[in-house]
Amino acid sequence: MTSAPSSAAAGLPPDFRFGTSTASYQIEGAAVEDGKGRSIWDTFTAQPGRIVDGSTGDVACDHYHRWREDVELLRRLGADGYRFSIAWPRIQPTGSGAVNEAGLAFYDRLVDALLGAGVQPMATLYHWDLLQALEDAGGWLNRDTALRFGDYAGVVAERLGDRVAHWCPVNEPNVVTMSGYALTELAPARGLLFGALPAAHHLLLGHGLAVQALRAHASGQVGTATNHMPVWPLADDEADTTAAGYLDLLWNRLFADPILLGRYPDAFLDAMPGPVADDLALISQPLDFYGLNYYNPMGVRAAPAGSPIPFEYADLTGFPTTGFGWPIVPSGLTDLLVDFRERYPGMPPIVITEGGCSFNDGPDEHGVVDDQARIDYLDAHVRAVADAVARGVDVRGYYCWSLMDNFEWAHGYTQRFGLVHVDFDTLVRTPKRSFDWYADLVRQHHAVRP
Repeated sequence: MTSAPSSAAAGLPPDFRFGTSTASYQIEGAAVEDGKGRSIWDTFTAQPGRIVDGSTGDVACDHYHRWREDVELLRRLGADGYRFSIAWPRIQPTGSGAVNEAGLAFYDRLVDALLGAGVQPMATLYHWDLLQALEDAGGWLNRDTALRFGDYAGVVAERLGDRVAHWCPVNEPNVVTMSGYALTELAPARGLLFGALPAAHHLLLGHGLAVQALRAHASGQVGTATNHMPVWPLADDEADTTAAGYLDLLWNRLFADPILLGRYPDAFLDAMPGPVADDLALISQPLDFYGLNYYNPMGVRAAPAGSPIPFEYADLTGFPTTGFGWPIVPSGLTDLLVDFRERYPGMPPIVITEGGCSFNDGPDEHGVVDDQARIDYLDAHVRAVADAVARGVDVRGYYCWSLMDNFEWAHGYTQRFGLVHVDFDTLVRTPKRSFDWYADLVRQHHAVRP
């Protein structure tokens, strides 16, 4: 028996979409099948000590072979939309040139099956699995990677553009820049600190070139999927407040301002490789929606003297936490949405393209996965969106991360975000109580549509 969603979606517009999200490397497996090229995550996971449990995405959820079963789960869920990512290494195994027909055919079948199940496809073109061949040539530090990405976007758009309803060119360019190029937490683990800023520009340029290709060859709506978070000073003093303001610039505005305002924050303009003015015209092309990924606020304090960066991350206390240890602050989502409306007048409608939580509940002796904490999390965050709508923010959708438990990047299989439990030994899928709750929520919202 699931707890009823009651009025969790009350106040949301009738055409509000409820969906779920996944990413190719995290669920597909089939790492070396059907002509797929090698990605930076194949390389990263093969390096000892990179992944908490020593695992890889070689098999993951085996979605590449079990996609029919997963589409049936989406049908049961009643989801309005499904956000998945297309693995660039499956389409162009070397990052340019010849197209791998087997890779395109896989996504062809998936898109058709989603439409047959009544689910609108939302395709992300890049969710972190860069071709290793392109990384060897400089990766996102190299302008040529953005150009190759634009070509790839055109290939996919020509094949799927008549059926995909929504497009997100680049997933979380800020996470790629900060955790993959500035630090060493994620692939490709460059550790360049501020030397990573050219990667930010080229990821944004890749977004712009992909938008251009999608407009030329696809009929669906085009948006983004950028991770944003409120940044809170740990102490109410000048030093911590200044540090928080700097991280807000670096994490939020460095990536939103170019897309929504057509300019960089002054503090970072000189660090961007040229021709910046011409590139910004591409980066700031009008969008149909602004996709925003939200998980939690970030606490910040001033860094000690002599630190190479002017801030330090700090744990926020006084809040419940997820299995990942992340603070659960639904009001932070409301505040973030209201702040975006105020910062960016005239911005397109917002879609929450990711939102969810990790809790490691497994099946009990009856096969039931009682993840009440996830239900409570989702209920509170959907209500937080409704609060933002009541305050005048135009929000059109919420996509839960994630449809199923999967390979959680550097944390391997130690964190579970799914509405569906996956046994990674047998690959058996078991819908959790949160799956039934979410399905009830969707049905109740559909019932109020005209």
